[in-house]
Amino acid sequence: MRTKHEQILDYIKRLEIGDRISVRQVAKDLGVSEGTAYRAIKEAENQGYVSTIERVGTIRIEKKHKGNIEKLTFAEVVNIVDGQVLGGRDGLHKTLHRFFIGAMRLEDMMRYVEAGGLLIVGNRDKAHEYALKAGAAVLITGGFDASDEVKRLADELRLPVISTSYDTFTTAAMINRAIYDRLIKKEIIHVSDILIPFEDTFYLYKDDTVREWRRLNEETGHSRYPVIDRDRRVHGIVTAKDIIGQEEEAPIEKVMTRDPITVGLSTSVAAAAHRMIWEGIECLPVVGEAKNLLGIITRQDVLKAMQMIQKQPQVGETIDDLITAQLTEDGDLFRFTVAPQMTNHLGTLSHGAAATVVAAVAGRLLRKQKKGDVVVENITLYFIKPVQIDSVIDIRPKILDVTRRYGKVDIEMYHNDQTVGKAFILAQFIDRY
Repeated sequence: MRTKHEQILDYIKRLEIGDRISVRQVAKDLGVSEGTAYRAIKEAENQGYVSTIERVGTIRIEKKHKGNIEKLTFAEVVNIVDGQVLGGRDGLHKTLHRFFIGAMRLEDMMRYVEAGGLLIVGNRDKAHEYALKAGAAVLITGGFDASDEVKRLADELRLPVISTSYDTFTTAAMINRAIYDRLIKKEIIHVSDILIPFEDTFYLYKDDTVREWRRLNEETGHSRYPVIDRDRRVHGIVTAKDIIGQEEEAPIEKVMTRDPITVGLSTSVAAAAHRMIWEGIECLPVVGEAKNLLGIITRQDVLKAMQMIQKQPQVGETIDDLITAQLTEDGDLFRFTVAPQMTNHLGTLSHGAAATVVAAVAGRLLRKQKKGDVVVENITLYFIKPVQIDSVIDIRPKILDVTRRYGKVDIEMYHNDQTVGKAFILAQFIDRY
């Protein structure tokens, strides 16, 4: 039996791209409360099926896939630039392929404008009109309005005309930043990418007995199952350890572990791995907004996914990449130069950058001691002095202890032979299977 929450999600997914979605209308059509409708619409937004725009409402958009995640819809552009939709609302679900800055003469500008693009321009009515006729949307900077003729044309062609108070350069930079951020996210594997779906998941109901657990254990060979109610809400986890010494007719609800750790579809695999390894968990239930079971992920699948991540080329550099790229190594001595992106508002080395550097140093040092992945569990920066931009820092790490599972490293940082920082790192080793 499908829950009301799932029925609403299916209803939303069946809507035509570009359709408006109203909490009140959904509640009325499906006979549910407005609160239930609202929660389902928010989950659909998290899953990428809808987009909500201030003063416009919620519209059905095409779900992004890994291959085109860097492409923005015009609805997303509105939110990025804090914009106002002046016309062409019916085209907000369409995808932006390229954007152009209109900072030249009209005839030169139109050589670059093409269908599916976005023209970023100031208060130039003719440019707005020509861009729409060429099949491109328009983003007006400086907070200017559009003429009535341009708004009418936008509605007719279903191409958005958007106004933002930012200047042209800032607007272009914001959109470019959003695309760049998505390029980085494109390489991040989420729980939804490795999920064993509900249809293939073995589970028990609260009113099942220990006898049913034994039957399922013999049939599947697994020893850990999520426990759900008839609405698929997760209430617990039952394992072989919970069953020991229990009578056959004992209800599962009495022996299960209540309130288990769960993850959502958008949780990163790295975050899920962190929780599973630290807590010693073999599998995690994956739940939706209403705590309904969507499937499970296993420790084995998580580790395989993390190994695959390491083999993938990175599309864009993260802040960590930029910082650790400054790090050079000569035996047990590490060195880096304080770059602009590593400083705080005072122009001195920031605590965050220092923590990133010492974590990288500890990781490199521990990997020489033992094969496998190193995950930093705790960083303690117990002494740090202001260090100016362009300063050269020497790092001298010292391994305090290495066991089968953990490594402890003490780190000292020097500038001109004076101590400027001290840190303690506790890291965990993860074997590669």
